[in-house]
Amino acid sequence: MGFKCGIVGLPNVGKSTLFNALTRTAAAQAANYPFCTIEPNVGEVPVPDERLDKIASIAGSKATIATRLTFVDIAGLVRGASKGEGLGNQLLANIREVDAIAHVLRCFEDPDITHVEGGIDPVRDADVVETELMLADLESLEKRVLPIEKKARSGDKEAKAALMLMEKALVLLRDGRAARVAEISDDERSAWDGLNLLTSKPVLYVCNVEESASATGNAFSAAVQAKAEADGAGAVIISAAIEAELSQLDDADQNEYLADLDLEEPGLNRLIRAGYELLGLLTYFTAGPKETRAWTIPEGTKAPAAAGVIHTDFERGFIRAQTIAYNDYVTLGGENAAKETGKARDEGKEYVVKDGDVLLFKFNV
Repeated sequence: MGFKCGIVGLPNVGKSTLFNALTRTAAAQAANYPFCTIEPNVGEVPVPDERLDKIASIAGSKATIATRLTFVDIAGLVRGASKGEGLGNQLLANIREVDAIAHVLRCFEDPDITHVEGGIDPVRDADVVETELMLADLESLEKRVLPIEKKARSGDKEAKAALMLMEKALVLLRDGRAARVAEISDDERSAWDGLNLLTSKPVLYVCNVEESASATGNAFSAAVQAKAEADGAGAVIISAAIEAELSQLDDADQNEYLADLDLEEPGLNRLIRAGYELLGLLTYFTAGPKETRAWTIPEGTKAPAAAGVIHTDFERGFIRAQTIAYNDYVTLGGENAAKETGKARDEGKEYVVKDGDVLLFKFNV
């Protein structure tokens, strides 16, 4: 079960520098000219979670395996992308393939780094990209709606339901609003997601600031955070330049560098966690002498489907799941103590897994 977060933005805002730091590779070339990233680069990164080591220590595990999140570095969009300007058509197709958008915004001044819009205004930049995505969605829906209307008039129930959702999106887009603000019921969610609209994807604004603003942000990032709050989006402050430096250091030197900057942790940790939350994901754990491992599932996942993330046989032959809440596992000192105190519960097929659950699946195939 893979979850992809696409890194988008205008050219020269720090997307590839950020991606390189995320993956600790030079897979994405970073250069001071537009379109230096053409094919999307893909990297998997571990999700930082201090709970993993605590559980492993108690379980006496020989190894720990973090859950992972995929980031996709997508080339810079420009005005007119929805009409094919720059690498528009290709980039929009790349964005359709991700589950959420990390929108990098340049929030620093530097006369040596060109800006395609001629000046620094991250809110304007956000609006430029959002407008191109809305125009692309509008064009896509207007092409698709005519044949759906014909089917709906013939009495096709699925077509009628799809048409209602398409019209809901069209009203928003024609009003200059993103599809993600639409009110969609749980029953409509699957069909809505099937429309695969660019502006229905959740967005996280990544404020790329100068080194001196990495801890507190600046006026540019404050404006972005205000926009994010108004849009119902997320926002994180990060310095891609600092993260690039950190990615080249060992743990001891990293800690010293962070302390000098009055930072508690790398900004990438916040970015990864924010991306994880943006996708509506949670983590459960399995623990034993061999390994403690974190697993990713969407919020609301029931126990059999959670078991299926490990192996399809676990879901097919699911019997029950021994469940220990993380706080109980750590406070009591592990599985045996949890059993003795009645904190290890057997849950059935309707149990909705909670973040931090330590699970042991019983199955038969």
